[in-house]
Amino acid sequence: MTLIMPYYSEEELLDFGFKSLGKNVKVSCKASVYDAEKIEIGDNSRVDDFCVISGEVSIGRYCHVTPMCILAGGMPGIKISDFCTFAYGVKIFSQSDDYSGETLTNSLIPSKYKREIFKSVCIEKYVIIGAGAVVFPGVKVAEGCAIGAMTLLNKSTQPWGVYVGIPARRVKVRKKIC
Repeated sequence: MTLIMPYYSEEELLDFGFKSLGKNVKVSCKASVYDAEKIEIGDNSRVDDFCVISGEVSIGRYCHVTPMCILAGGMPGIKISDFCTFAYGVKIFSQSDDYSGETLTNSLIPSKYKREIFKSVCIEKYVIIGAGAVVFPGVKVAEGCAIGAMTLLNKSTQPWGVYVGIPARRVKVRKKIC
């Protein structure tokens, strides 16, 4: 028996009211999309089951967001360039609470009682991010990087590197594909 993932039709995707929607885009019917009017998805890209995409998010061409990923663009946004892949359970955040204990935390608390961090995230071309990895606000993942599974990326990377660990560290050079 072949299991076929159900995707929204082109007409259904247009009804979402995306800021921009390319050709041959696939979004699973089991994905959650919030603030569609702030979201751009490029040609031939795909978003799979149980993903959450919200806020200012721009996904390039030929990108694959595999199941259970979170792209929380918030106000500052997430920009994902062409030919990127996010393995199962990748989480990318452009905003976060301050965990120092000096202020309150919680999305239900009024802003005047907390100190949130708002910084855009940029993922350049040809990046692959491994299963369960987390990308923090303000990080730029440079062109061609491979981020290992379960890696915590709290600082920007240099091009064509392989990064692993908590926190991430560059362990080797990745071969250029173009």
